Amino acid sequence: MMKSKSIDNVKVSIRERIWRIMEESNIAVFPRPVFGRIPNFKGADRAAERITQLKEWVRASVIKANPDSPQYYLRFKALSDGKTIIMASPRLKSGFILLNPLSIPSSKLSYAATISGAFKYGSLVKLRDLPLIDLVVTGCVAVDKRGVRLGKGGGYAELEYAILRELGVISESTPVVTTIHDVQLVDEIPLELHDLSVDYFATPTRLVRVEPRGYKPRGVFWELLSKEHRNLEVIRELRELIKSKC
Repeated sequence: MMKSKSIDNVKVSIRERIWRIMEESNIAVFPRPVFGRIPNFKGADRAAERITQLKEWVRASVIKANPDSPQYYLRFKALSDGKTIIMASPRLKSGFILLNPLSIPSSKLSYAATISGAFKYGSLVKLRDLPLIDLVVTGCVAVDKRGVRLGKGGGYAELEYAILRELGVISESTPVVTTIHDVQLVDEIPLELHDLSVDYFATPTRLVRVEPRGYKPRGVFWELLSKEHRNLEVIRELRELIKSKC
């Protein structure tokens, strides 16, 4: 695992290169520009379809999903298949949202899979009430051949995963998947202690199982939390929950 001052610069360089390629090659789709985002891309629906063929997806009853645009298709498919979604709110400002497809009109499932729709048809859920999660969907700016992912730089995907590990609703063996465009696959991304690796990534042209399985952080590294993260209500809630169990 690499750790040096230069790691941030390497990560920034990779992000900027991927965003630039996607914009200049017109691979990116709404919302644009993709700079600063988990980039949406042409063929995201085809990539999502590949993930839904996995036995891990078919067997899953509860799926944790990120709120970003390219993974919309997975959220919609999950709801359409009768799967419960635990969706992270943007920047975790509202914690996690539970979407139960049985309580959503079938004509509204597509809207419920969006951020605004999730807030309308889902419900904010306390950490102590989160169910066991069978599969994790995450968004990426880039992924390398070892499955190491790179987000947009806020550290929220890693924090979401870490919180769920602390709660015991996911484990080291819980599969983590993502969808990306082929141009988002890179040779190597520096791996830090808090970083998350995926087990499968799908592009519009292929589905790849990462072997051997990559690194999964065991939980929250409290000493590494930024001030922004420490001040989140969901982190205060987690601290109180942990304290109550001691």
